[in-house]
Amino acid sequence: MSTPAQGKIVRNDMRAPLKKARGLGSAKGGTGHFWWQRVTAVALVPLVIWFIFLVLGLIGQDEFVVRARLAEPFTGTLLILLVTATFWHGQMGLQVVIEDYLHNRLGFALQIAVKFLAAIGIILAALSVIRIALGS
Repeated sequence: MSTPAQGKIVRNDMRAPLKKARGLGSAKGGTGHFWWQRVTAVALVPLVIWFIFLVLGLIGQDEFVVRARLAEPFTGTLLILLVTATFWHGQMGLQVVIEDYLHNRLGFALQIAVKFLAAIGIILAALSVIRIALGS
Protein backbone atom coordinates (compact mmCIF):
# COMPACT_ATOMS: atom_id res chain seq x y z
CA MET A 1 0.00 0.00 0.00
CA SER A 2 1.30 3.42 -0.84
CA THR A 3 1.38 6.52 1.33
CA PRO A 4 -0.22 9.88 0.49
CA ALA A 5 3.27 11.36 0.16
CA GLN A 6 3.77 9.25 -2.97
CA GLY A 7 0.78 10.95 -4.58
CA LYS A 8 -1.68 8.08 -4.27
CA ILE A 9 -4.94 8.05 -2.31
CA VAL A 10 -5.17 5.86 0.78
CA ARG A 11 -8.57 4.14 0.54
CA ASN A 12 -8.83 2.55 3.98
CA ASP A 13 -8.83 5.84 5.95
CA MET A 14 -12.49 6.37 6.82
CA ARG A 15 -12.04 9.50 8.93
CA ALA A 16 -13.74 12.72 7.91
CA PRO A 17 -11.48 15.37 6.33
CA LEU A 18 -11.74 17.63 9.39
CA LYS A 19 -10.68 14.75 11.66
CA LYS A 20 -7.69 14.10 9.40
CA ALA A 21 -6.69 17.76 9.55
CA ARG A 22 -6.95 17.85 13.35
CA GLY A 23 -5.25 14.49 13.75
CA LEU A 24 -8.21 13.03 15.59
CA GLY A 25 -9.29 9.48 15.11
CA SER A 26 -10.73 6.51 16.87
CA ALA A 27 -10.02 6.21 20.57
CA LYS A 28 -10.08 2.41 20.09
CA GLY A 29 -12.37 1.90 23.08
CA GLY A 30 -15.79 1.63 21.50
CA THR A 31 -15.76 -2.10 20.82
CA GLY A 32 -15.02 -3.03 24.42
CA HIS A 33 -17.74 -0.69 25.65
CA PHE A 34 -20.19 -2.15 23.13
CA TRP A 35 -19.51 -5.72 24.27
CA TRP A 36 -19.66 -4.96 27.99
CA GLN A 37 -23.00 -3.27 27.45
CA ARG A 38 -24.28 -6.43 25.75
CA VAL A 39 -22.79 -8.71 28.42
CA THR A 40 -24.51 -6.79 31.21
CA ALA A 41 -27.78 -6.82 29.26
CA VAL A 42 -27.62 -10.59 28.80
CA ALA A 43 -26.68 -11.07 32.48
CA LEU A 44 -29.64 -8.96 33.56
CA VAL A 45 -32.21 -11.16 31.81
CA PRO A 46 -31.94 -14.22 34.11
CA LEU A 47 -31.19 -12.06 37.15
CA VAL A 48 -34.35 -9.98 36.70
CA ILE A 49 -36.46 -13.10 36.09
CA TRP A 50 -35.02 -14.64 39.27
CA PHE A 51 -35.71 -11.41 41.20
CA ILE A 52 -39.33 -11.31 40.04
CA PHE A 53 -39.85 -14.88 41.29
CA LEU A 54 -38.11 -13.98 44.56
CA VAL A 55 -40.38 -10.99 45.15
CA LEU A 56 -43.50 -12.92 44.17
CA GLY A 57 -42.54 -15.66 46.62
CA LEU A 58 -42.11 -13.14 49.43
CA ILE A 59 -45.46 -11.39 48.99
CA GLY A 60 -47.45 -11.61 52.21
CA GLN A 61 -44.52 -12.85 54.29
CA ASP A 62 -43.52 -11.12 57.50
CA GLU A 63 -40.26 -9.25 57.99
CA PHE A 64 -38.46 -12.17 59.64
CA VAL A 65 -39.13 -14.52 56.72
CA VAL A 66 -37.99 -11.89 54.21
CA ARG A 67 -34.80 -11.18 56.18
CA ALA A 68 -34.07 -14.90 56.52
CA ARG A 69 -34.50 -15.41 52.78
CA LEU A 70 -32.30 -12.42 51.92
CA ALA A 71 -29.67 -13.64 54.39
CA GLU A 72 -29.16 -16.86 52.43
CA PRO A 73 -25.72 -16.77 50.73
CA PHE A 74 -27.06 -17.69 47.28
CA THR A 75 -29.83 -15.08 47.44
CA GLY A 76 -27.49 -12.38 48.73
CA THR A 77 -24.92 -13.11 46.05
CA LEU A 78 -27.50 -12.93 43.27
CA LEU A 79 -28.89 -9.68 44.69
CA ILE A 80 -25.44 -8.11 44.67
CA LEU A 81 -24.86 -9.35 41.10
CA LEU A 82 -28.24 -7.93 40.04
CA VAL A 83 -27.52 -4.52 41.53
CA THR A 84 -23.99 -4.42 40.13
CA ALA A 85 -25.08 -5.39 36.61
CA THR A 86 -27.99 -2.92 36.74
CA PHE A 87 -25.89 0.07 37.81
CA TRP A 88 -23.05 -0.84 35.45
CA HIS A 89 -25.39 -1.27 32.49
CA GLY A 90 -27.18 1.98 33.30
CA GLN A 91 -23.92 3.87 33.63
CA MET A 92 -22.72 2.63 30.25
CA GLY A 93 -26.01 3.56 28.60
CA LEU A 94 -25.94 7.06 30.08
CA GLN A 95 -22.32 7.42 29.01
CA VAL A 96 -23.31 6.81 25.38
CA VAL A 97 -26.16 9.32 25.59
CA ILE A 98 -23.92 11.97 27.16
CA GLU A 99 -21.16 11.37 24.59
CA ASP A 100 -23.64 11.65 21.73
CA TYR A 101 -25.36 14.85 22.83
CA LEU A 102 -22.98 16.84 25.04
CA HIS A 103 -19.59 17.79 23.63
CA ASN A 104 -18.40 20.24 26.24
CA ARG A 105 -17.25 20.43 29.85
CA LEU A 106 -20.78 19.79 31.10
CA GLY A 107 -20.75 16.43 29.31
CA PHE A 108 -17.41 15.56 30.88
CA ALA A 109 -18.67 16.55 34.34
CA LEU A 110 -21.88 14.56 33.87
CA GLN A 111 -19.92 11.47 32.86
CA ILE A 112 -17.84 11.70 36.01
CA ALA A 113 -20.98 12.23 38.10
CA VAL A 114 -22.76 9.25 36.54
CA LYS A 115 -19.76 6.96 37.13
CA PHE A 116 -19.45 8.19 40.71
CA LEU A 117 -23.17 7.74 41.45
CA ALA A 118 -23.17 4.25 39.92
CA ALA A 119 -20.22 3.25 42.10
CA ILE A 120 -21.92 4.69 45.19
CA GLY A 121 -25.14 2.82 44.32
CA ILE A 122 -23.31 -0.49 43.94
CA ILE A 123 -21.43 -0.03 47.21
CA LEU A 124 -24.53 1.00 49.19
CA ALA A 125 -26.63 -1.86 47.82
CA ALA A 126 -23.90 -4.42 48.49
CA LEU A 127 -23.42 -3.13 52.04
CA SER A 128 -27.18 -3.29 52.61
CA VAL A 129 -27.37 -6.91 51.49
CA ILE A 130 -24.34 -7.79 53.62
CA ARG A 131 -25.88 -6.03 56.62
CA ILE A 132 -29.11 -8.03 56.23
CA ALA A 133 -27.11 -11.23 55.80
CA LEU A 134 -25.15 -10.58 58.99
CA GLY A 135 -28.35 -9.94 60.91
CA SER A 136 -27.81 -6.36 61.97
